Amino acid sequence: MSTTEYKVQAVCPDQEVTTLQRLPYFLGISGQTVGATGLSMHLVVIPPGAKADPHIHVDYETGIYVLEGKVLTRWGPNLENEVISTSGEFLFIPPDVPHDATNLSQTEPARAIVARNDPAEQDKVVPYNAEGK
Repeated sequence: MSTTEYKVQAVCPDQEVTTLQRLPYFLGISGQTVGATGLSMHLVVIPPGAKADPHIHVDYETGIYVLEGKVLTRWGPNLENEVISTSGEFLFIPPDVPHDATNLSQTEPARAIVARNDPAEQDKVVPYNAEGK
């Protein structure tokens, strides 16, 4: 018999943190906020013209749903591949893939929901230095 008490919890994402990628996140679901054991889910806001530092998410997948804006994601060993995501689109990033993200608007923030299959994902973000970038 398990001694773990499960409960349904609401989270108001009103606590902004700056991530290792240098982007503002509003904390949602994670091990830290609700005791999640296999999921994290946050709101990311990329300010106008801002760019995340290149990085890798070690050993976990990332799913992104763009709420507002247009974001360029570069990925690959030399960040040589590109995909643009716009409002209403999903983006999947496999584990251990080097990438960065840039808000293509110089006047409006981009906003997205970010979900990961790790409850403490910021503990496994590693800066990435692409050759020649």
